Amino acid sequence: MASLNVGNLGEYLREQRRTAQLSLRQLADAAGVSNPYLSQIERGLRKPSAEVLQQVAKALRISAETLYVRAGILDEREREELETRAVILADPSINERQKNVLLQIYDSFRRENGFDVAPDTGAGFHGAAEAKSRIDAGTENGAGDADGAGTDARGPRTAGGSDADPPVN
Repeated sequence: MASLNVGNLGEYLREQRRTAQLSLRQLADAAGVSNPYLSQIERGLRKPSAEVLQQVAKALRISAETLYVRAGILDEREREELETRAVILADPSINERQKNVLLQIYDSFRRENGFDVAPDTGAGFHGAAEAKSRIDAGTENGAGDADGAGTDARGPRTAGGSDADPPVN
């Protein structure tokens, strides 16, 4: 069987697996794929789907987007944008409203600098939420209260409080 053009994905996976001190069988079990299939991916004989790459990334505790880039599924710039959004969404020290404001500011800077902004990053930020779940399914999302009240780096706030409110001492 001829080797497919999947870049250095297989070599990279093998390196990551060895770094994690996992056998091929252990990684296959953890990722929920067959041992022979994973072996074929590592040897460049099979091109895995994005779903399989996500499962392998989760088992290796690495970024799925890195694997997507190596497999040619995702552009490097898209990966960086998704990771930036995921870090903001995963931050337990800020509430949901603050996360949305940060993402709006981030999008405005990207537009100002001539980069495309995903069309679905409006009020719901569906693309960013999807990115967060894809990047690290194991990360706990410490979202703030839905009513806008909560505690941040400046101290507790009441519902309807403003970011411009002075810190509570």
